[in-house]
Parts: sequence; structure tokens; C-alpha cells
Amino acid sequence: MNKDSHLPINVVPPVAEKKPQHLELHGDTRVDNYFWLREVENPQVIAYLEAENAYTESVMQHRLSLQTKLYEEMLSRIKETDLSVPSRKDDYYYYSRTEEGKAYPIYCRKKGSLDAAEEVLLDQNELAKGHDFCDLGVFEVSANHQILAYSIDTSGAERYTLYFLDLSSHTLYPETIEDTYFSLAWANDNQTVFYTKIDDANRPFQLLKHTLGTVVTEDVLIFEEPDDTYHLYIDITRSQAYLLMTVGGSITSEIHYLDANNPQGSFQVISPRTTGVLYDVEHHSDYFYIVTNEEAINFKLMKTHVTATGKENWQTVIPHREDVRLAGVSAFANHLVIYERKGGLPVGRVQNLSTGDEKEITFPEPTYSFYEGSNPEFNTNTLRFHYTSLITPPSVFDYDMNTYERELKKETEVLGGYDRSQYQSEWLMATANDGTKVPISIVYKKGIKKDGSNPLFMLGYGSYGASYPASFSANRLSLLDRGFVFAIAHIRGGEEMGRLWYENGKFLHKKNTFTDFIACTEYLISEGWTAKDKIAISGGSAGGLLMGAVVNMRPELFKVVVANVPFVDVLTTIIDTSLPLSAMEWEEWGNPNDKVYYDYIKSYSPYDNVEAKNYPDMLITGGLNDSRVKYWEPAKWTAKLREMKTDNNILLLKTNMGAGHSGASGRYESLKELAFEYTFVIDRLGLEE
Repeated sequence: MNKDSHLPINVVPPVAEKKPQHLELHGDTRVDNYFWLREVENPQVIAYLEAENAYTESVMQHRLSLQTKLYEEMLSRIKETDLSVPSRKDDYYYYSRTEEGKAYPIYCRKKGSLDAAEEVLLDQNELAKGHDFCDLGVFEVSANHQILAYSIDTSGAERYTLYFLDLSSHTLYPETIEDTYFSLAWANDNQTVFYTKIDDANRPFQLLKHTLGTVVTEDVLIFEEPDDTYHLYIDITRSQAYLLMTVGGSITSEIHYLDANNPQGSFQVISPRTTGVLYDVEHHSDYFYIVTNEEAINFKLMKTHVTATGKENWQTVIPHREDVRLAGVSAFANHLVIYERKGGLPVGRVQNLSTGDEKEITFPEPTYSFYEGSNPEFNTNTLRFHYTSLITPPSVFDYDMNTYERELKKETEVLGGYDRSQYQSEWLMATANDGTKVPISIVYKKGIKKDGSNPLFMLGYGSYGASYPASFSANRLSLLDRGFVFAIAHIRGGEEMGRLWYENGKFLHKKNTFTDFIACTEYLISEGWTAKDKIAISGGSAGGLLMGAVVNMRPELFKVVVANVPFVDVLTTIIDTSLPLSAMEWEEWGNPNDKVYYDYIKSYSPYDNVEAKNYPDMLITGGLNDSRVKYWEPAKWTAKLREMKTDNNILLLKTNMGAGHSGASGRYESLKELAFEYTFVIDRLGLEE
């Protein structure tokens, strides 16, 4: 008999063989029956994943027409042939454009004016030929605009190959560099590049220097970071004066600098690392501006002379504030732009460095997203920023930092007659178990009633201090126009309400993330926005961990769950430091070699807490080449759920056999994946067209 309901009798879910593996630590023995699914070279593993994909396809076969309709709906809203707003650097205007029927952007520039002839720098569609997946990593033009350094990944494993293109002849240099990360900076001599290499665990751990036209084996190792909890990045300041090498993790950082005009010189440390102290650096004239959390949990702004970078020389520019999170600063020749989070929302301030005058950049909507755009030029009085909300399409503004006037350069066009006046967004507050007020961003089509009759689609993340942006999605209209209320739960573990919001959702406070999400769900039910049998929830990666945790804790609260590339086997993964990123995860979840953290993580790790009980309808996705959350985490979790669950609800595993953490790379394939997800949600909520 089928365990999953509503299926033809011959559609039977795959059953993974149980092969007990004993995992021991701290005298605790855990039996993992599906540990063997990690054996990617084992034909049985591939066969199992393919069987799950075939089962998923069979189960959803009856809604193919809806899937097609959703895809066509979403595609019809996109202006397929489109152009980005050009960004000026020196005498060149750089932009990208898309063409109807082509999955990837085409990168171009014009010299002198926007009326000049177009020069195509790189056509990603050409690079993607013969590949199921193609992701562009670095895209950096030399200071004299003559050479393009770019890298691509054609597997989804985030291991990029670096190329150099002579833009005068449009011929490639003979050398290519394998296993690089998406971090690169040119020195001002236009011949020297600094780039990062990744180790076997996909950690960028080395900085190397390459001279164009030389063999890669002669590249000079500049720095190697032995601590496997740290990443390494390279960048150049907007002033083009200094190369900055950042070494750090989620709680500690260290930055080294080098005169960009002297690539043969040696990097110097600005301030040696201190465990628990983060800092970031921006350059202006004779000073480094430093954003740091030292004795300032919400961060403060300091500055120091470039010849005296020791902490004893740092001077306070913006002191610490309890109610405002200083997110960063951006320096221009005459201005400093200050980015903050205040009352849960992103804001900006522009300061005139000559007069000290300041002006706040404000927005009228209750919930929105605002961030800096492409600003390659230092000597400019124009700031480019991006703005979007749950009802306002992505918009590019140029802001005059002297007059404070803003000019809308482009709002992404939504085809098909989108009328924002038909939709409403709100910023709500739920109350968590401990009395904490938790924000929720929601959007819905005007006219709905708060009588519990509306389907709800709610997202959440709540990890790594990442604030979930309240941004527009034309694809989401396919849900809103079908009567859905769409919500984002801004739970602890992000930084929406300041750095403490993050600290209170990590380590031994991680369960606040899960209980906050549950509290948001219960609040929306109590206020009549929805009802228990009408709720779909979704999260990816660490948001997938959230999905796994809340369905273990309160499975009856949710009708449908979508968990994309879910980080659900937390304990087993972060114990194994041979896996990508595992040791770095200790700064987020805790070191499992410490029994206190081991026991706490074990108490919520979704895979370890699957029980014999009813679970909602669930769609779980994975990527075979995923280097962040290995494919076997969703596969093992699915297998254990199949073994343990006592209900007849649908459980599907969909593994992309040719992609990684971010799923399909082309815009059309990405839309198909989303159409499938929406189809599953609509189907399992029992909604008819």
C-alpha cells in the first residue's frame, strides 16, 4: 500500500537501504542508517537519487499543466530583452544586457558617451555552450581598461577557473588558473593580479600574485591562512590607492594593506586579529575609516592615519549606539555615506566631509530593501543606490550628495500591466515566548479579508546575521493574484534589529530562531491572516535547517513545507572538518567537541530529531555538486522521514544532478524550478485554478 496518499497504486516512493553506521563522541553513540548516501562514487547512491527524482516527477505529473502555466506567467512578466543602467568608470560606461531566448547576460561597454558604439566584453551565453551550468565568478577590468579578468564555474561546485582577456584584440592570454574563488584585485600596473585559491574543503585560504603572460607555476604565494575557520578575500579601495586583504570568519577579522602602485611590496597588517573582534576598512585621503565591534556590539566608526594603523591611534568618528546598527561606510572624494539599520529597517546618511553637514536618505514604505549600487568612481558627487520593496520593483537611483536630490534611472519593468496600487504591504510585530517583539513583513492583494480563509506563504532564514530583504519579486505575483498572503519572518539569528538580534539567535540561543518563526506563524493565525491548514513555509540552506527544526517541533502547525538545499544534518556535518566549511560553522553553531554545544546542537538538529509522527506535505531539494550543503543532507533527511513518519502526506526529494547550492544557473531553468515549487505548494494546499 502507498504510504503517500492521492497516488496511482503503481507509484511507490523509493526506499533507501538501511546500513547502520555508529557515530561516537562524548560517550554518545548515534546510529546513522543512511550515512552511506555520502558515497557519491557509489552507483547505488546515484541510482537512489535518480529514483527519487523519477518518483517526484510521477507524483507531480497530474499538475504539469499548472506548472507550465506558472512558468509562462512568470516568463511573461519579464522584459527578456533588457539593459542595465550603465556605470561610469573613467571614460567608459559599463553595463550588461539580456536578449530574448538567451539565458545569460551579455557584458558590454561604451567609450566616451552612451551614444558611442557598443563593445561586447563577454557573452556568458557563449561561455555556457556545452554546459548545463555556468556561473560567472570574478569580472574585473584592469585600471587601464585593457584587460578583463573573469572566472567561470561550470559544475555548481564553486570552484572557478580564471581567464584573462585582452580587450584590444579580444584574445585570451594563454594562462588559466584553476580552483580559484570569486575574489580578485588588479594592481595599478595593469600587469599584476592578486587572487585567492581554495583548498580541498572549498575554503579560500591562499592569496597569490600573478603577472600576466607568465606561467601559473611561477605565481608568488603572498599569504596562506592555516586556521580552517577563516576565509581570505582580496579587494581594492575605491580610491585605487590600496589593496586590502581580509582574513576572517564570522566573529573575528584581520585586514592587511598594500600600496596598489607597488605590487612588489609587502602587505602590512592594520591591526592584528583579536578573537571576537570584527573590523572593516575604507580608505580616504590620509586616513583609513574603520567599522569595528570592539567594545561596541552594534559597531562604531573609527579613523586612523594610514601611517599609524595601530589601535592606540584610532579616533572615534561615530560612537556606539544601543539602538542603531552601523552596517558600514562608503568613502568618496567629498563625502562619506553611512549605512545603518534603525528600527529594523536599512537607512543611509550622507556626510559632507568638508562641512560636516549630514542628510538622511529616507523612504516612505513600511518595509523595504535599500543598498549601495555600482559606484566605481571615487571623484564623484553622485551616489548610486538600489531600492525595492514588496510592491516596488527593483529601482536604481542616482543621488546627488550635494543637493540631496535623487533621480530614478530605472525601475525594472514588469510586463502584463502590473499595478502596484492593487497591493498592500505591512510591517507587523509578533510576540515570542520570551516577550520579544519579532517583525514580519507581509504583502497581499487588496481586498482580502482577515477571516482565516487566506493561504499563507512564509519565508525565513535567521542565521549568520543575514537580514532577510523585503524585496520585490514579479514571480511572486503568481501567488498574490491567487489570494496568497506572502510573509517574511525577521527572526533572531539575522541582524534586522541589531547585532544582539544575531547574537540571541546563535550558539546556545539558536532555538530562539525556531520559536520566533513559530510565534510569527501563530500570530498570523490569531490575527485572521490565515489558518493552520492553509500555511506553506519555505527556507533554503540555513533556512532549510529552520524548516526542519520547526516541523520537528510543531508539525501540525504547517500544511506544506519547501526546504531548499537544507542544512539539516548539522551535527554530523560540522564534526567532520574534512567537509567544506565545517570548521567555520563552529563560529555559528558552536564547537561540537565541547559537550555543552554537542548536546545543544543534537537537541535541535533536524536529522537527529525525526520522530515517528505525522509530518506536513514536504518538498526537499538538493544539488549533486553543492559544496556548501552536500547533497546527502537532504537525501538522508528524506530517507529518514520516509522511514519514520506515520502520515500519508506527500514527501518529495528533487536533486539537481548538474548544479550546486544555488540551483540552476540560467534564468529560464531557474524559473522552471520556481514554477515547480509553486505548483507543489498550490497543489498540496488543495487550491484549484
